[in-house]
Amino acid sequence: MTYTEKLQAIRAQMAADEVSAYIIPSADPHISEYLPDRYKCIYFASGFTGSAGTLVITHDFAGLWTDARYFVQAAEQLAGTGFELVKMRAQGAPEYIQWLAERLQPEEIVAFDANLISVQLAQVLEEQLQPLGLQLSTNLDYLDSIWPDRPALPQAPAYLLGEEITGRATIAKLNELRKAIQKQRADFHLISSLDDLAWLFNMRGSDVKCNPVVLCFALISQEQAILFIEQQKLQEEAQNQLKSAGVTLLPYQAVWQALAELPASTTIVLDPKRTCFALYKQLPALVRVVQETNPTTYFKAIKNETEIANTRETMVKDGVAVTKFFKWLEDNLSTLEITELSAEEKLQQLRAEQEGFIGPSFDTIAGYKAHGALPHYRATQASNAQLQPDGLLLVDSGGQYSSGTTDITRVVSLGNLTIEESTDYTLVLKGMIDGATTRFPKGTCGYQIDAITRKPLWDHARNYGHGTGHGVGFALNVHEGPHVFNPSPTPIPIEPGTITSVEPGIYRPGRHGIRIENLVLTVPDEENEFGEFYTFEHLTLALIDTTPVKKELLEPVHISWLNAYNHQVLEKLSPYLTDEERNWLYEKAKAI
Repeated sequence: MTYTEKLQAIRAQMAADEVSAYIIPSADPHISEYLPDRYKCIYFASGFTGSAGTLVITHDFAGLWTDARYFVQAAEQLAGTGFELVKMRAQGAPEYIQWLAERLQPEEIVAFDANLISVQLAQVLEEQLQPLGLQLSTNLDYLDSIWPDRPALPQAPAYLLGEEITGRATIAKLNELRKAIQKQRADFHLISSLDDLAWLFNMRGSDVKCNPVVLCFALISQEQAILFIEQQKLQEEAQNQLKSAGVTLLPYQAVWQALAELPASTTIVLDPKRTCFALYKQLPALVRVVQETNPTTYFKAIKNETEIANTRETMVKDGVAVTKFFKWLEDNLSTLEITELSAEEKLQQLRAEQEGFIGPSFDTIAGYKAHGALPHYRATQASNAQLQPDGLLLVDSGGQYSSGTTDITRVVSLGNLTIEESTDYTLVLKGMIDGATTRFPKGTCGYQIDAITRKPLWDHARNYGHGTGHGVGFALNVHEGPHVFNPSPTPIPIEPGTITSVEPGIYRPGRHGIRIENLVLTVPDEENEFGEFYTFEHLTLALIDTTPVKKELLEPVHISWLNAYNHQVLEKLSPYLTDEERNWLYEKAKAI
């Protein structure tokens, strides 16, 4: 079926059920950011491949609401599908709800599949639409009947990580979690989010591309820890390890019955942002629900000493691969035909040579010239640009290793830069340095770091449409909460032990894009009569290209930091490089 035929088929079902609007979010029953193939519903219906967006279909309009990261990509991918791009003003906000409120009449029906809507979003829909007389139908899946080859749920094997990798045993994590449940005066805790579950049970898998997670749920009480998972995913030894930690294994789908059978007048804690509305509706009417962020989300964000030490070692491995890649690129640009896709393949090959490499932590963004202006660009055979000794190449990539997760963006000059390109590059670098070297008092939140990072760009009337940084998991999801560096006033303080990206950018559609990204670890810095102060340790180890830098736009403190950082990269990576690679890096890392 073409996309327009799929749209017609959805509308036919809507008409039969007298539904006026149908919502298709980017989600699965675990409210994941990255999805198993079975739940890539937006891609199936519209062809849009981005990781954030919502389709809204009425009888005379079909739109994709998405944010500035995807405006250019969405406009291209939606052409001829019957869907239109609706540009969101605020990332993550359900702005389509107000759009529906303004266009629908009382008694009209808004429908969605409750398996794909979080509890929080469903409640917002209820709060904003029901007072207007609109009705909600929450159990309609209009895709399944028109998706004959819909992928099955993944059955990839899962495995457990040892305490020498994770730093803490599952039984210790369960004990900590039970104390948090007790503080909430709750009897049970439901966990749906896959990264929380992977962390809690020291379990990893490959059910979701680039995210080493396993499809499962958990129901925790003071007496019991039930893991709902298809047991064939786990070898007998792993099953026995979990059982020895007091974990009961039940089939994946058994979670529905377990929730329906919870005793009346008990209390359950669940995360409204990370639990689907369908599971919430399964709870008996007399069960009291406490809606709070999963305690494991906070625990997981604070890396222990073992995780930090393993991450530092992982950064050396990743830095070696990235260094070899950029040397290969420079050596072969004028003699080989190198494209965005072949560059991506080469970088992955070099990472695969490193001990403990599992796979990419997200789809590599290798954007040459104008493609670099698309923050979430992914090269295809149709878009695959050939690199020339001219302009800028942006490479945003990362690796999943058994000992940690990486995420790094570098932009390199391939030759003949314009003044605008050099100016933009220098301002982005200045912002990254300012954000990632700031000293800040205890209690500081991400939006404050975001503003500090943007100031050098604001001083020159430049800005970017994405957040400055996101939390990063340990051998887990490359995007991790609860903290974030972006303009939204998220009241989550930045705590020692958190790993976060710092990645400002400048994007000029049709010309170039620049983003420079390092991962940083929050560490204690100083304590005095004004309180505790923290700062950041740079974890990422890879050369920052000095060729495009306009020194006159930097202050001495920025130049000193850049020279010291590149020297540190040289020192830490040199033992793992050949003489030729070491000499190349030595020349590149010379002070400016």
